[in-house]
Amino acid sequence: MRILTLVHEFPPVGGGGGKVAQDICAGLASRGHDVRVFTCAIRGHQGQEVVDGMQVYRLRAGRKQPFRAGFRDMLLYDLAAVVRGLTMFHRWKPDVIHVHFAVPAGLAGWLLSKLTGIPYVLTTHLGDVPGGVPEKTDGWFRWVAPLTPGIWHKARQVVAVSQFTRALAETRYGIQIRVIPNGVDTSVNNPGPITRHQAPRILFIGRVVQQKNPLQLVCTLAEIKDLNWECVIVGDGPLLAELRSEAVARGLESRMHFTGWLTQPEVDDWLKKSDVLFMPSFTEGMPVAGLLALSMGLAMVVSNAGGFTDLVAGPDEEPNGFICPAEDTAAFAHALRTLLADPDRLLRYRRASRARAAVFDLARVVAQYEEVLNTERPIRGKVDGTR
Repeated sequence: MRILTLVHEFPPVGGGGGKVAQDICAGLASRGHDVRVFTCAIRGHQGQEVVDGMQVYRLRAGRKQPFRAGFRDMLLYDLAAVVRGLTMFHRWKPDVIHVHFAVPAGLAGWLLSKLTGIPYVLTTHLGDVPGGVPEKTDGWFRWVAPLTPGIWHKARQVVAVSQFTRALAETRYGIQIRVIPNGVDTSVNNPGPITRHQAPRILFIGRVVQQKNPLQLVCTLAEIKDLNWECVIVGDGPLLAELRSEAVARGLESRMHFTGWLTQPEVDDWLKKSDVLFMPSFTEGMPVAGLLALSMGLAMVVSNAGGFTDLVAGPDEEPNGFICPAEDTAAFAHALRTLLADPDRLLRYRRASRARAAVFDLARVVAQYEEVLNTERPIRGKVDGTR
């Protein structure tokens, strides 16, 4: 197949959604498909390049920061993607368009499909669903929400990355949605033998924004100051300065290390050297940080937000972590204390995470997308099953 992928974020720009798109595209390219990607340019990453067997076109859309996209940037991306697509299709016409995020890339996918007749498949990651990440998107959804139903209903098929995301989108748009979880390459993301570290390392990965609830980190860690640990914050964002100040105020500055925005290999290095993933997010789709942590053998202390609940073992499985309410400092502190005070338990949980990662193996995920993107498949119907 010839596949055009539209995604406004693609490494090193953006967060987990871009990494998901990259992994899927690379997997499809390795299976012999002709994959091209339209994404946003940023200083130092512009023009055209070959990445993992795919052609990546980084389009100028005014984006300035790798971890933040403004509404204007998104609109400019849509315009640039449509113009480049119409120009390219005279010499290279895709069989199908794969859109990541209904907003903003969904608009470009819908327009290109309408103008050329090429079908598109939509993958929703949560932040593109009204109400999915209220503090991040509700402001501009007041303006764009009335325009989005056509994007969802005209898609040849819609995929959600978690059961939570599917339920939210199906309720909103009344369409049938398939779940394909984000995947992780367990052969590449392999920690080797999992052994004890002298000082257990707690890791947070992500944008330092309200959605990720970063101040909960400091509140919780202040409750377990008597234990031996260190914490690494990998990421950047508007709440970083406040988080640093709060760490100083709580007397934790010597035990919390702030790396800023890192490349994926640098993130992988921290994962290999850590023991516990601590993510107290308010909302999540299917967090890539969580999948990487599973594959790298980290115990999980996470909130009951969206896809996180899929990553922690159920009551009849080998335990690999704890799920806590996002605002329950006492519950998070108890979970961390349970792990950090018992090295043997921490080791068991870490090994259980590594074993659980097989459920989300990337090869399986890519095979499912290959099936969905196959243009010979029929158009899906509404929730009631009509065709």
